[in-house]
Amino acid sequence: MKRESHFTSAKRLVVKVGSNVLTKAQGLNLPVMYALSGQISELMDGGREVILVSSGAMASGMTKIGLTRRPDEIPKRQAISAVGQAGLIREYEKAFHVYGRKVAQILLTSEDLDDRQRYLNGRNTLNTLIDWQVVPVINENDTVMVEEIKVGDNDNLAAMITLLMDADPLILLTDIDGLFTRDPRVHADARLIPEIAVLDSEVEKMASDIPGPLGRGGMSSKIQAARKVTAAGVPMVIANGSSPDILRTLMLGDTVGTFFVPRGERLASRKSWIAYTLKPKGAIQIDAGAADAIMGNGKSLLPSGIVAVEGDFRKGAPVTLKIPAGVDIGTGLVNYSAADIQKIKGLKTDAVEQCLGEKPYDEVIHRDNLALTYKE
Repeated sequence: MKRESHFTSAKRLVVKVGSNVLTKAQGLNLPVMYALSGQISELMDGGREVILVSSGAMASGMTKIGLTRRPDEIPKRQAISAVGQAGLIREYEKAFHVYGRKVAQILLTSEDLDDRQRYLNGRNTLNTLIDWQVVPVINENDTVMVEEIKVGDNDNLAAMITLLMDADPLILLTDIDGLFTRDPRVHADARLIPEIAVLDSEVEKMASDIPGPLGRGGMSSKIQAARKVTAAGVPMVIANGSSPDILRTLMLGDTVGTFFVPRGERLASRKSWIAYTLKPKGAIQIDAGAADAIMGNGKSLLPSGIVAVEGDFRKGAPVTLKIPAGVDIGTGLVNYSAADIQKIKGLKTDAVEQCLGEKPYDEVIHRDNLALTYKE
């Protein structure tokens, strides 16, 4: 499918707006917020469904508190976000009200997305809001965020929401025109890359790791988001959110920004959740025979194909699968704990019961609970 077709035929899309688009020296950039609200409303009037992932709480909160720089202390940053989130959603309410639309605030952590029931509850809530023609405005819940439960940045949160909601495409709006060969803020000879079909090490080198003063992400986080969605069969674009009519231009199929070509068929929703939302708790190294069976023939992982176990995890945990070359090929949900897998690795299936005293499953990871992400 050509780039133009992905946009002109899109029914449901996720739009993520970065801090550097939404903010200026005095706080929130209200003209940009109103312009984007108008474009999103126009898309909805035309029958499209739009989910908005928005940064900007930190900038809003700093303005209210009277700070000129983001503090280093986590409790202070969480408090600023709590103050700012109220201001951010209030401005969105005012902006969308101009176009006769209502908004809803959704604050998430990785715990909400890791738990399957909460994940599905979140999807049901978002689907209901979409049915009601209400604009969901999603942000990470910074006020309670700690290392263990943070998503990390809104680029990756937007990717997870895209997969959660079966959206297509993902649009990341930032303060530059797309991915350049070098950081255009530093190098005058930097060239815009209009399309990327393969996300290799060269692309990663080109991605600047310099975030804006108010954001946690940078171009590197956008590349991480692109890896998630394109591997799951979803296209993505990075474009300048301050450009006039940027969403209208994109949805007409015009060649603006950097377009990331989706790879292969769309990954099923549950396998997308396993592959790109869950945080692996460990890893299992498998031999060449198991790698061939899993990657070539879609088989489950049996104890006999396991070489080594990394980490300490419980039954049901997500773990990474590694082939002999050391490459990660995907994520699966284990039927046994790490301690039990250590005991049964390399054994034939009929020897498991004698080793453990029971054999609840033949497979260590069933193929239905295994999402392969490695593409040669």
